[in-house]
Amino acid sequence: MGNSSIYVGIDIGTTSIKVIIAEYLKDQINIIGYGNTRSAGLNRGVIVDIDQVVKAIKEAVKQAEEKANIQISEVSVGVPANMLQIERCKGMIAIGNEDGNSKEINDFDVKRVTEAALVQNLPPERDVIDIVPDEFIVDGFDGIQDPRGMVGVRLEMQGVMYTGPKTILHNTRKCIERAGLKVRDMIVAPLALSQVALSDGEKDFGAILIDLGGGQTTAAVVHDYQLKYTYVDQEGGDYVTRDISIVLNTSIENAEILKRNYGYADVTLASSEDTFPVNVVGQQDPEMITEEYLAQIIEARLQQIFGKLKADLERINALQLPGGIILTGGLAALPGVKELAQNIFGVNVNIYIPQEMNLRIPSFAQVIGLVEYVTQENEIDLIVRRTLEGKELLVEQTHDFDDNDEEYITQDDEFETDDEIVEVEENPKKKKNKKNNDGKPRGMERFKAMINSLFD
Repeated sequence: MGNSSIYVGIDIGTTSIKVIIAEYLKDQINIIGYGNTRSAGLNRGVIVDIDQVVKAIKEAVKQAEEKANIQISEVSVGVPANMLQIERCKGMIAIGNEDGNSKEINDFDVKRVTEAALVQNLPPERDVIDIVPDEFIVDGFDGIQDPRGMVGVRLEMQGVMYTGPKTILHNTRKCIERAGLKVRDMIVAPLALSQVALSDGEKDFGAILIDLGGGQTTAAVVHDYQLKYTYVDQEGGDYVTRDISIVLNTSIENAEILKRNYGYADVTLASSEDTFPVNVVGQQDPEMITEEYLAQIIEARLQQIFGKLKADLERINALQLPGGIILTGGLAALPGVKELAQNIFGVNVNIYIPQEMNLRIPSFAQVIGLVEYVTQENEIDLIVRRTLEGKELLVEQTHDFDDNDEEYITQDDEFETDDEIVEVEENPKKKKNKKNNDGKPRGMERFKAMINSLFD
């Protein structure tokens, strides 16, 4: 990474657009500037008006540049999980010399095997967002994380491929470019968020990450250091605000203020005696409303959102993961949301709050995760990511996949899924030695094996 590097992340959300500028120095991230502006031109996490989004991006970038006192030119941007698909991919190439002897593997060979993995017959409306290598195999020797410098005649790569709708990817890139910036990376949003919101143990043994956004709610299942599944519910904090506006007959602006200043997600935590004024449309004098009544409105919507998430997560047995649930996103700052979630899901629930100065609110977790994700990429990750820039040139499938190759599909309501989470092969880079000298599994590994059996 060099002694000092500048990274910029941008989170294009339904309710706000956030930009952070960070300096990566001595293996630490220091945020030197940030911007936050009201979104326009988005609906449920999807861009619907490019001009309005461009205007909002420029404003957020300007705020961040002024605080950091530098001018930025490229950014890493998150891609929402809407209609995200996750599937296995693999590629194989010959690397030996013409005389059949072994050859030393270099960067170009890694690029070639990545290109081979990219050669798939994707539907015309989808495109590749990212590839995360699990392992490389050199002449049958597996579990290799960096094959460069080794010798062999055959190189294979196995990994996970993330694809999304071309419309979302194109519109996102178009907005960034029209704002006068260059897209450095497009990153699957739940992948980046898990980088900061989950502990090492939670990513290993498994946990559920729920992002309570303004336009939508996204649940992501992470297990064995890999994103296994996502579910998007098209209801978020904006729906809570609209409910308050309709029930209390007040404007959307006033409803948002009431939610932030007086709202509780759990009725049992609200007071039935404390009241506050509400400006009602058509009346000159405000009405006095209790905290309890406002909490009833908020809780009703959250119960509906959490209920749908629970039904989907129970169907794939995700609630049995030992890491429980981690809440983040703007609505996670609402008092009582943790208690309500625990009552509904019946598992341990925690809230992730960033610890960076001036950014200690859950809504900034996503954009911080984007920068963290990029800074943690190693040289192999960079080679693979840069290879994606030429993926449109590969239009034919040049190798066969076995019939039993597993496929991972992350879906919204209209997609069908199996009854269980499909297990992605173990990532050798992250695996620990599972046996003592006597060959018997350790106690913790026996527990982990029991958890893994839930997905078999």
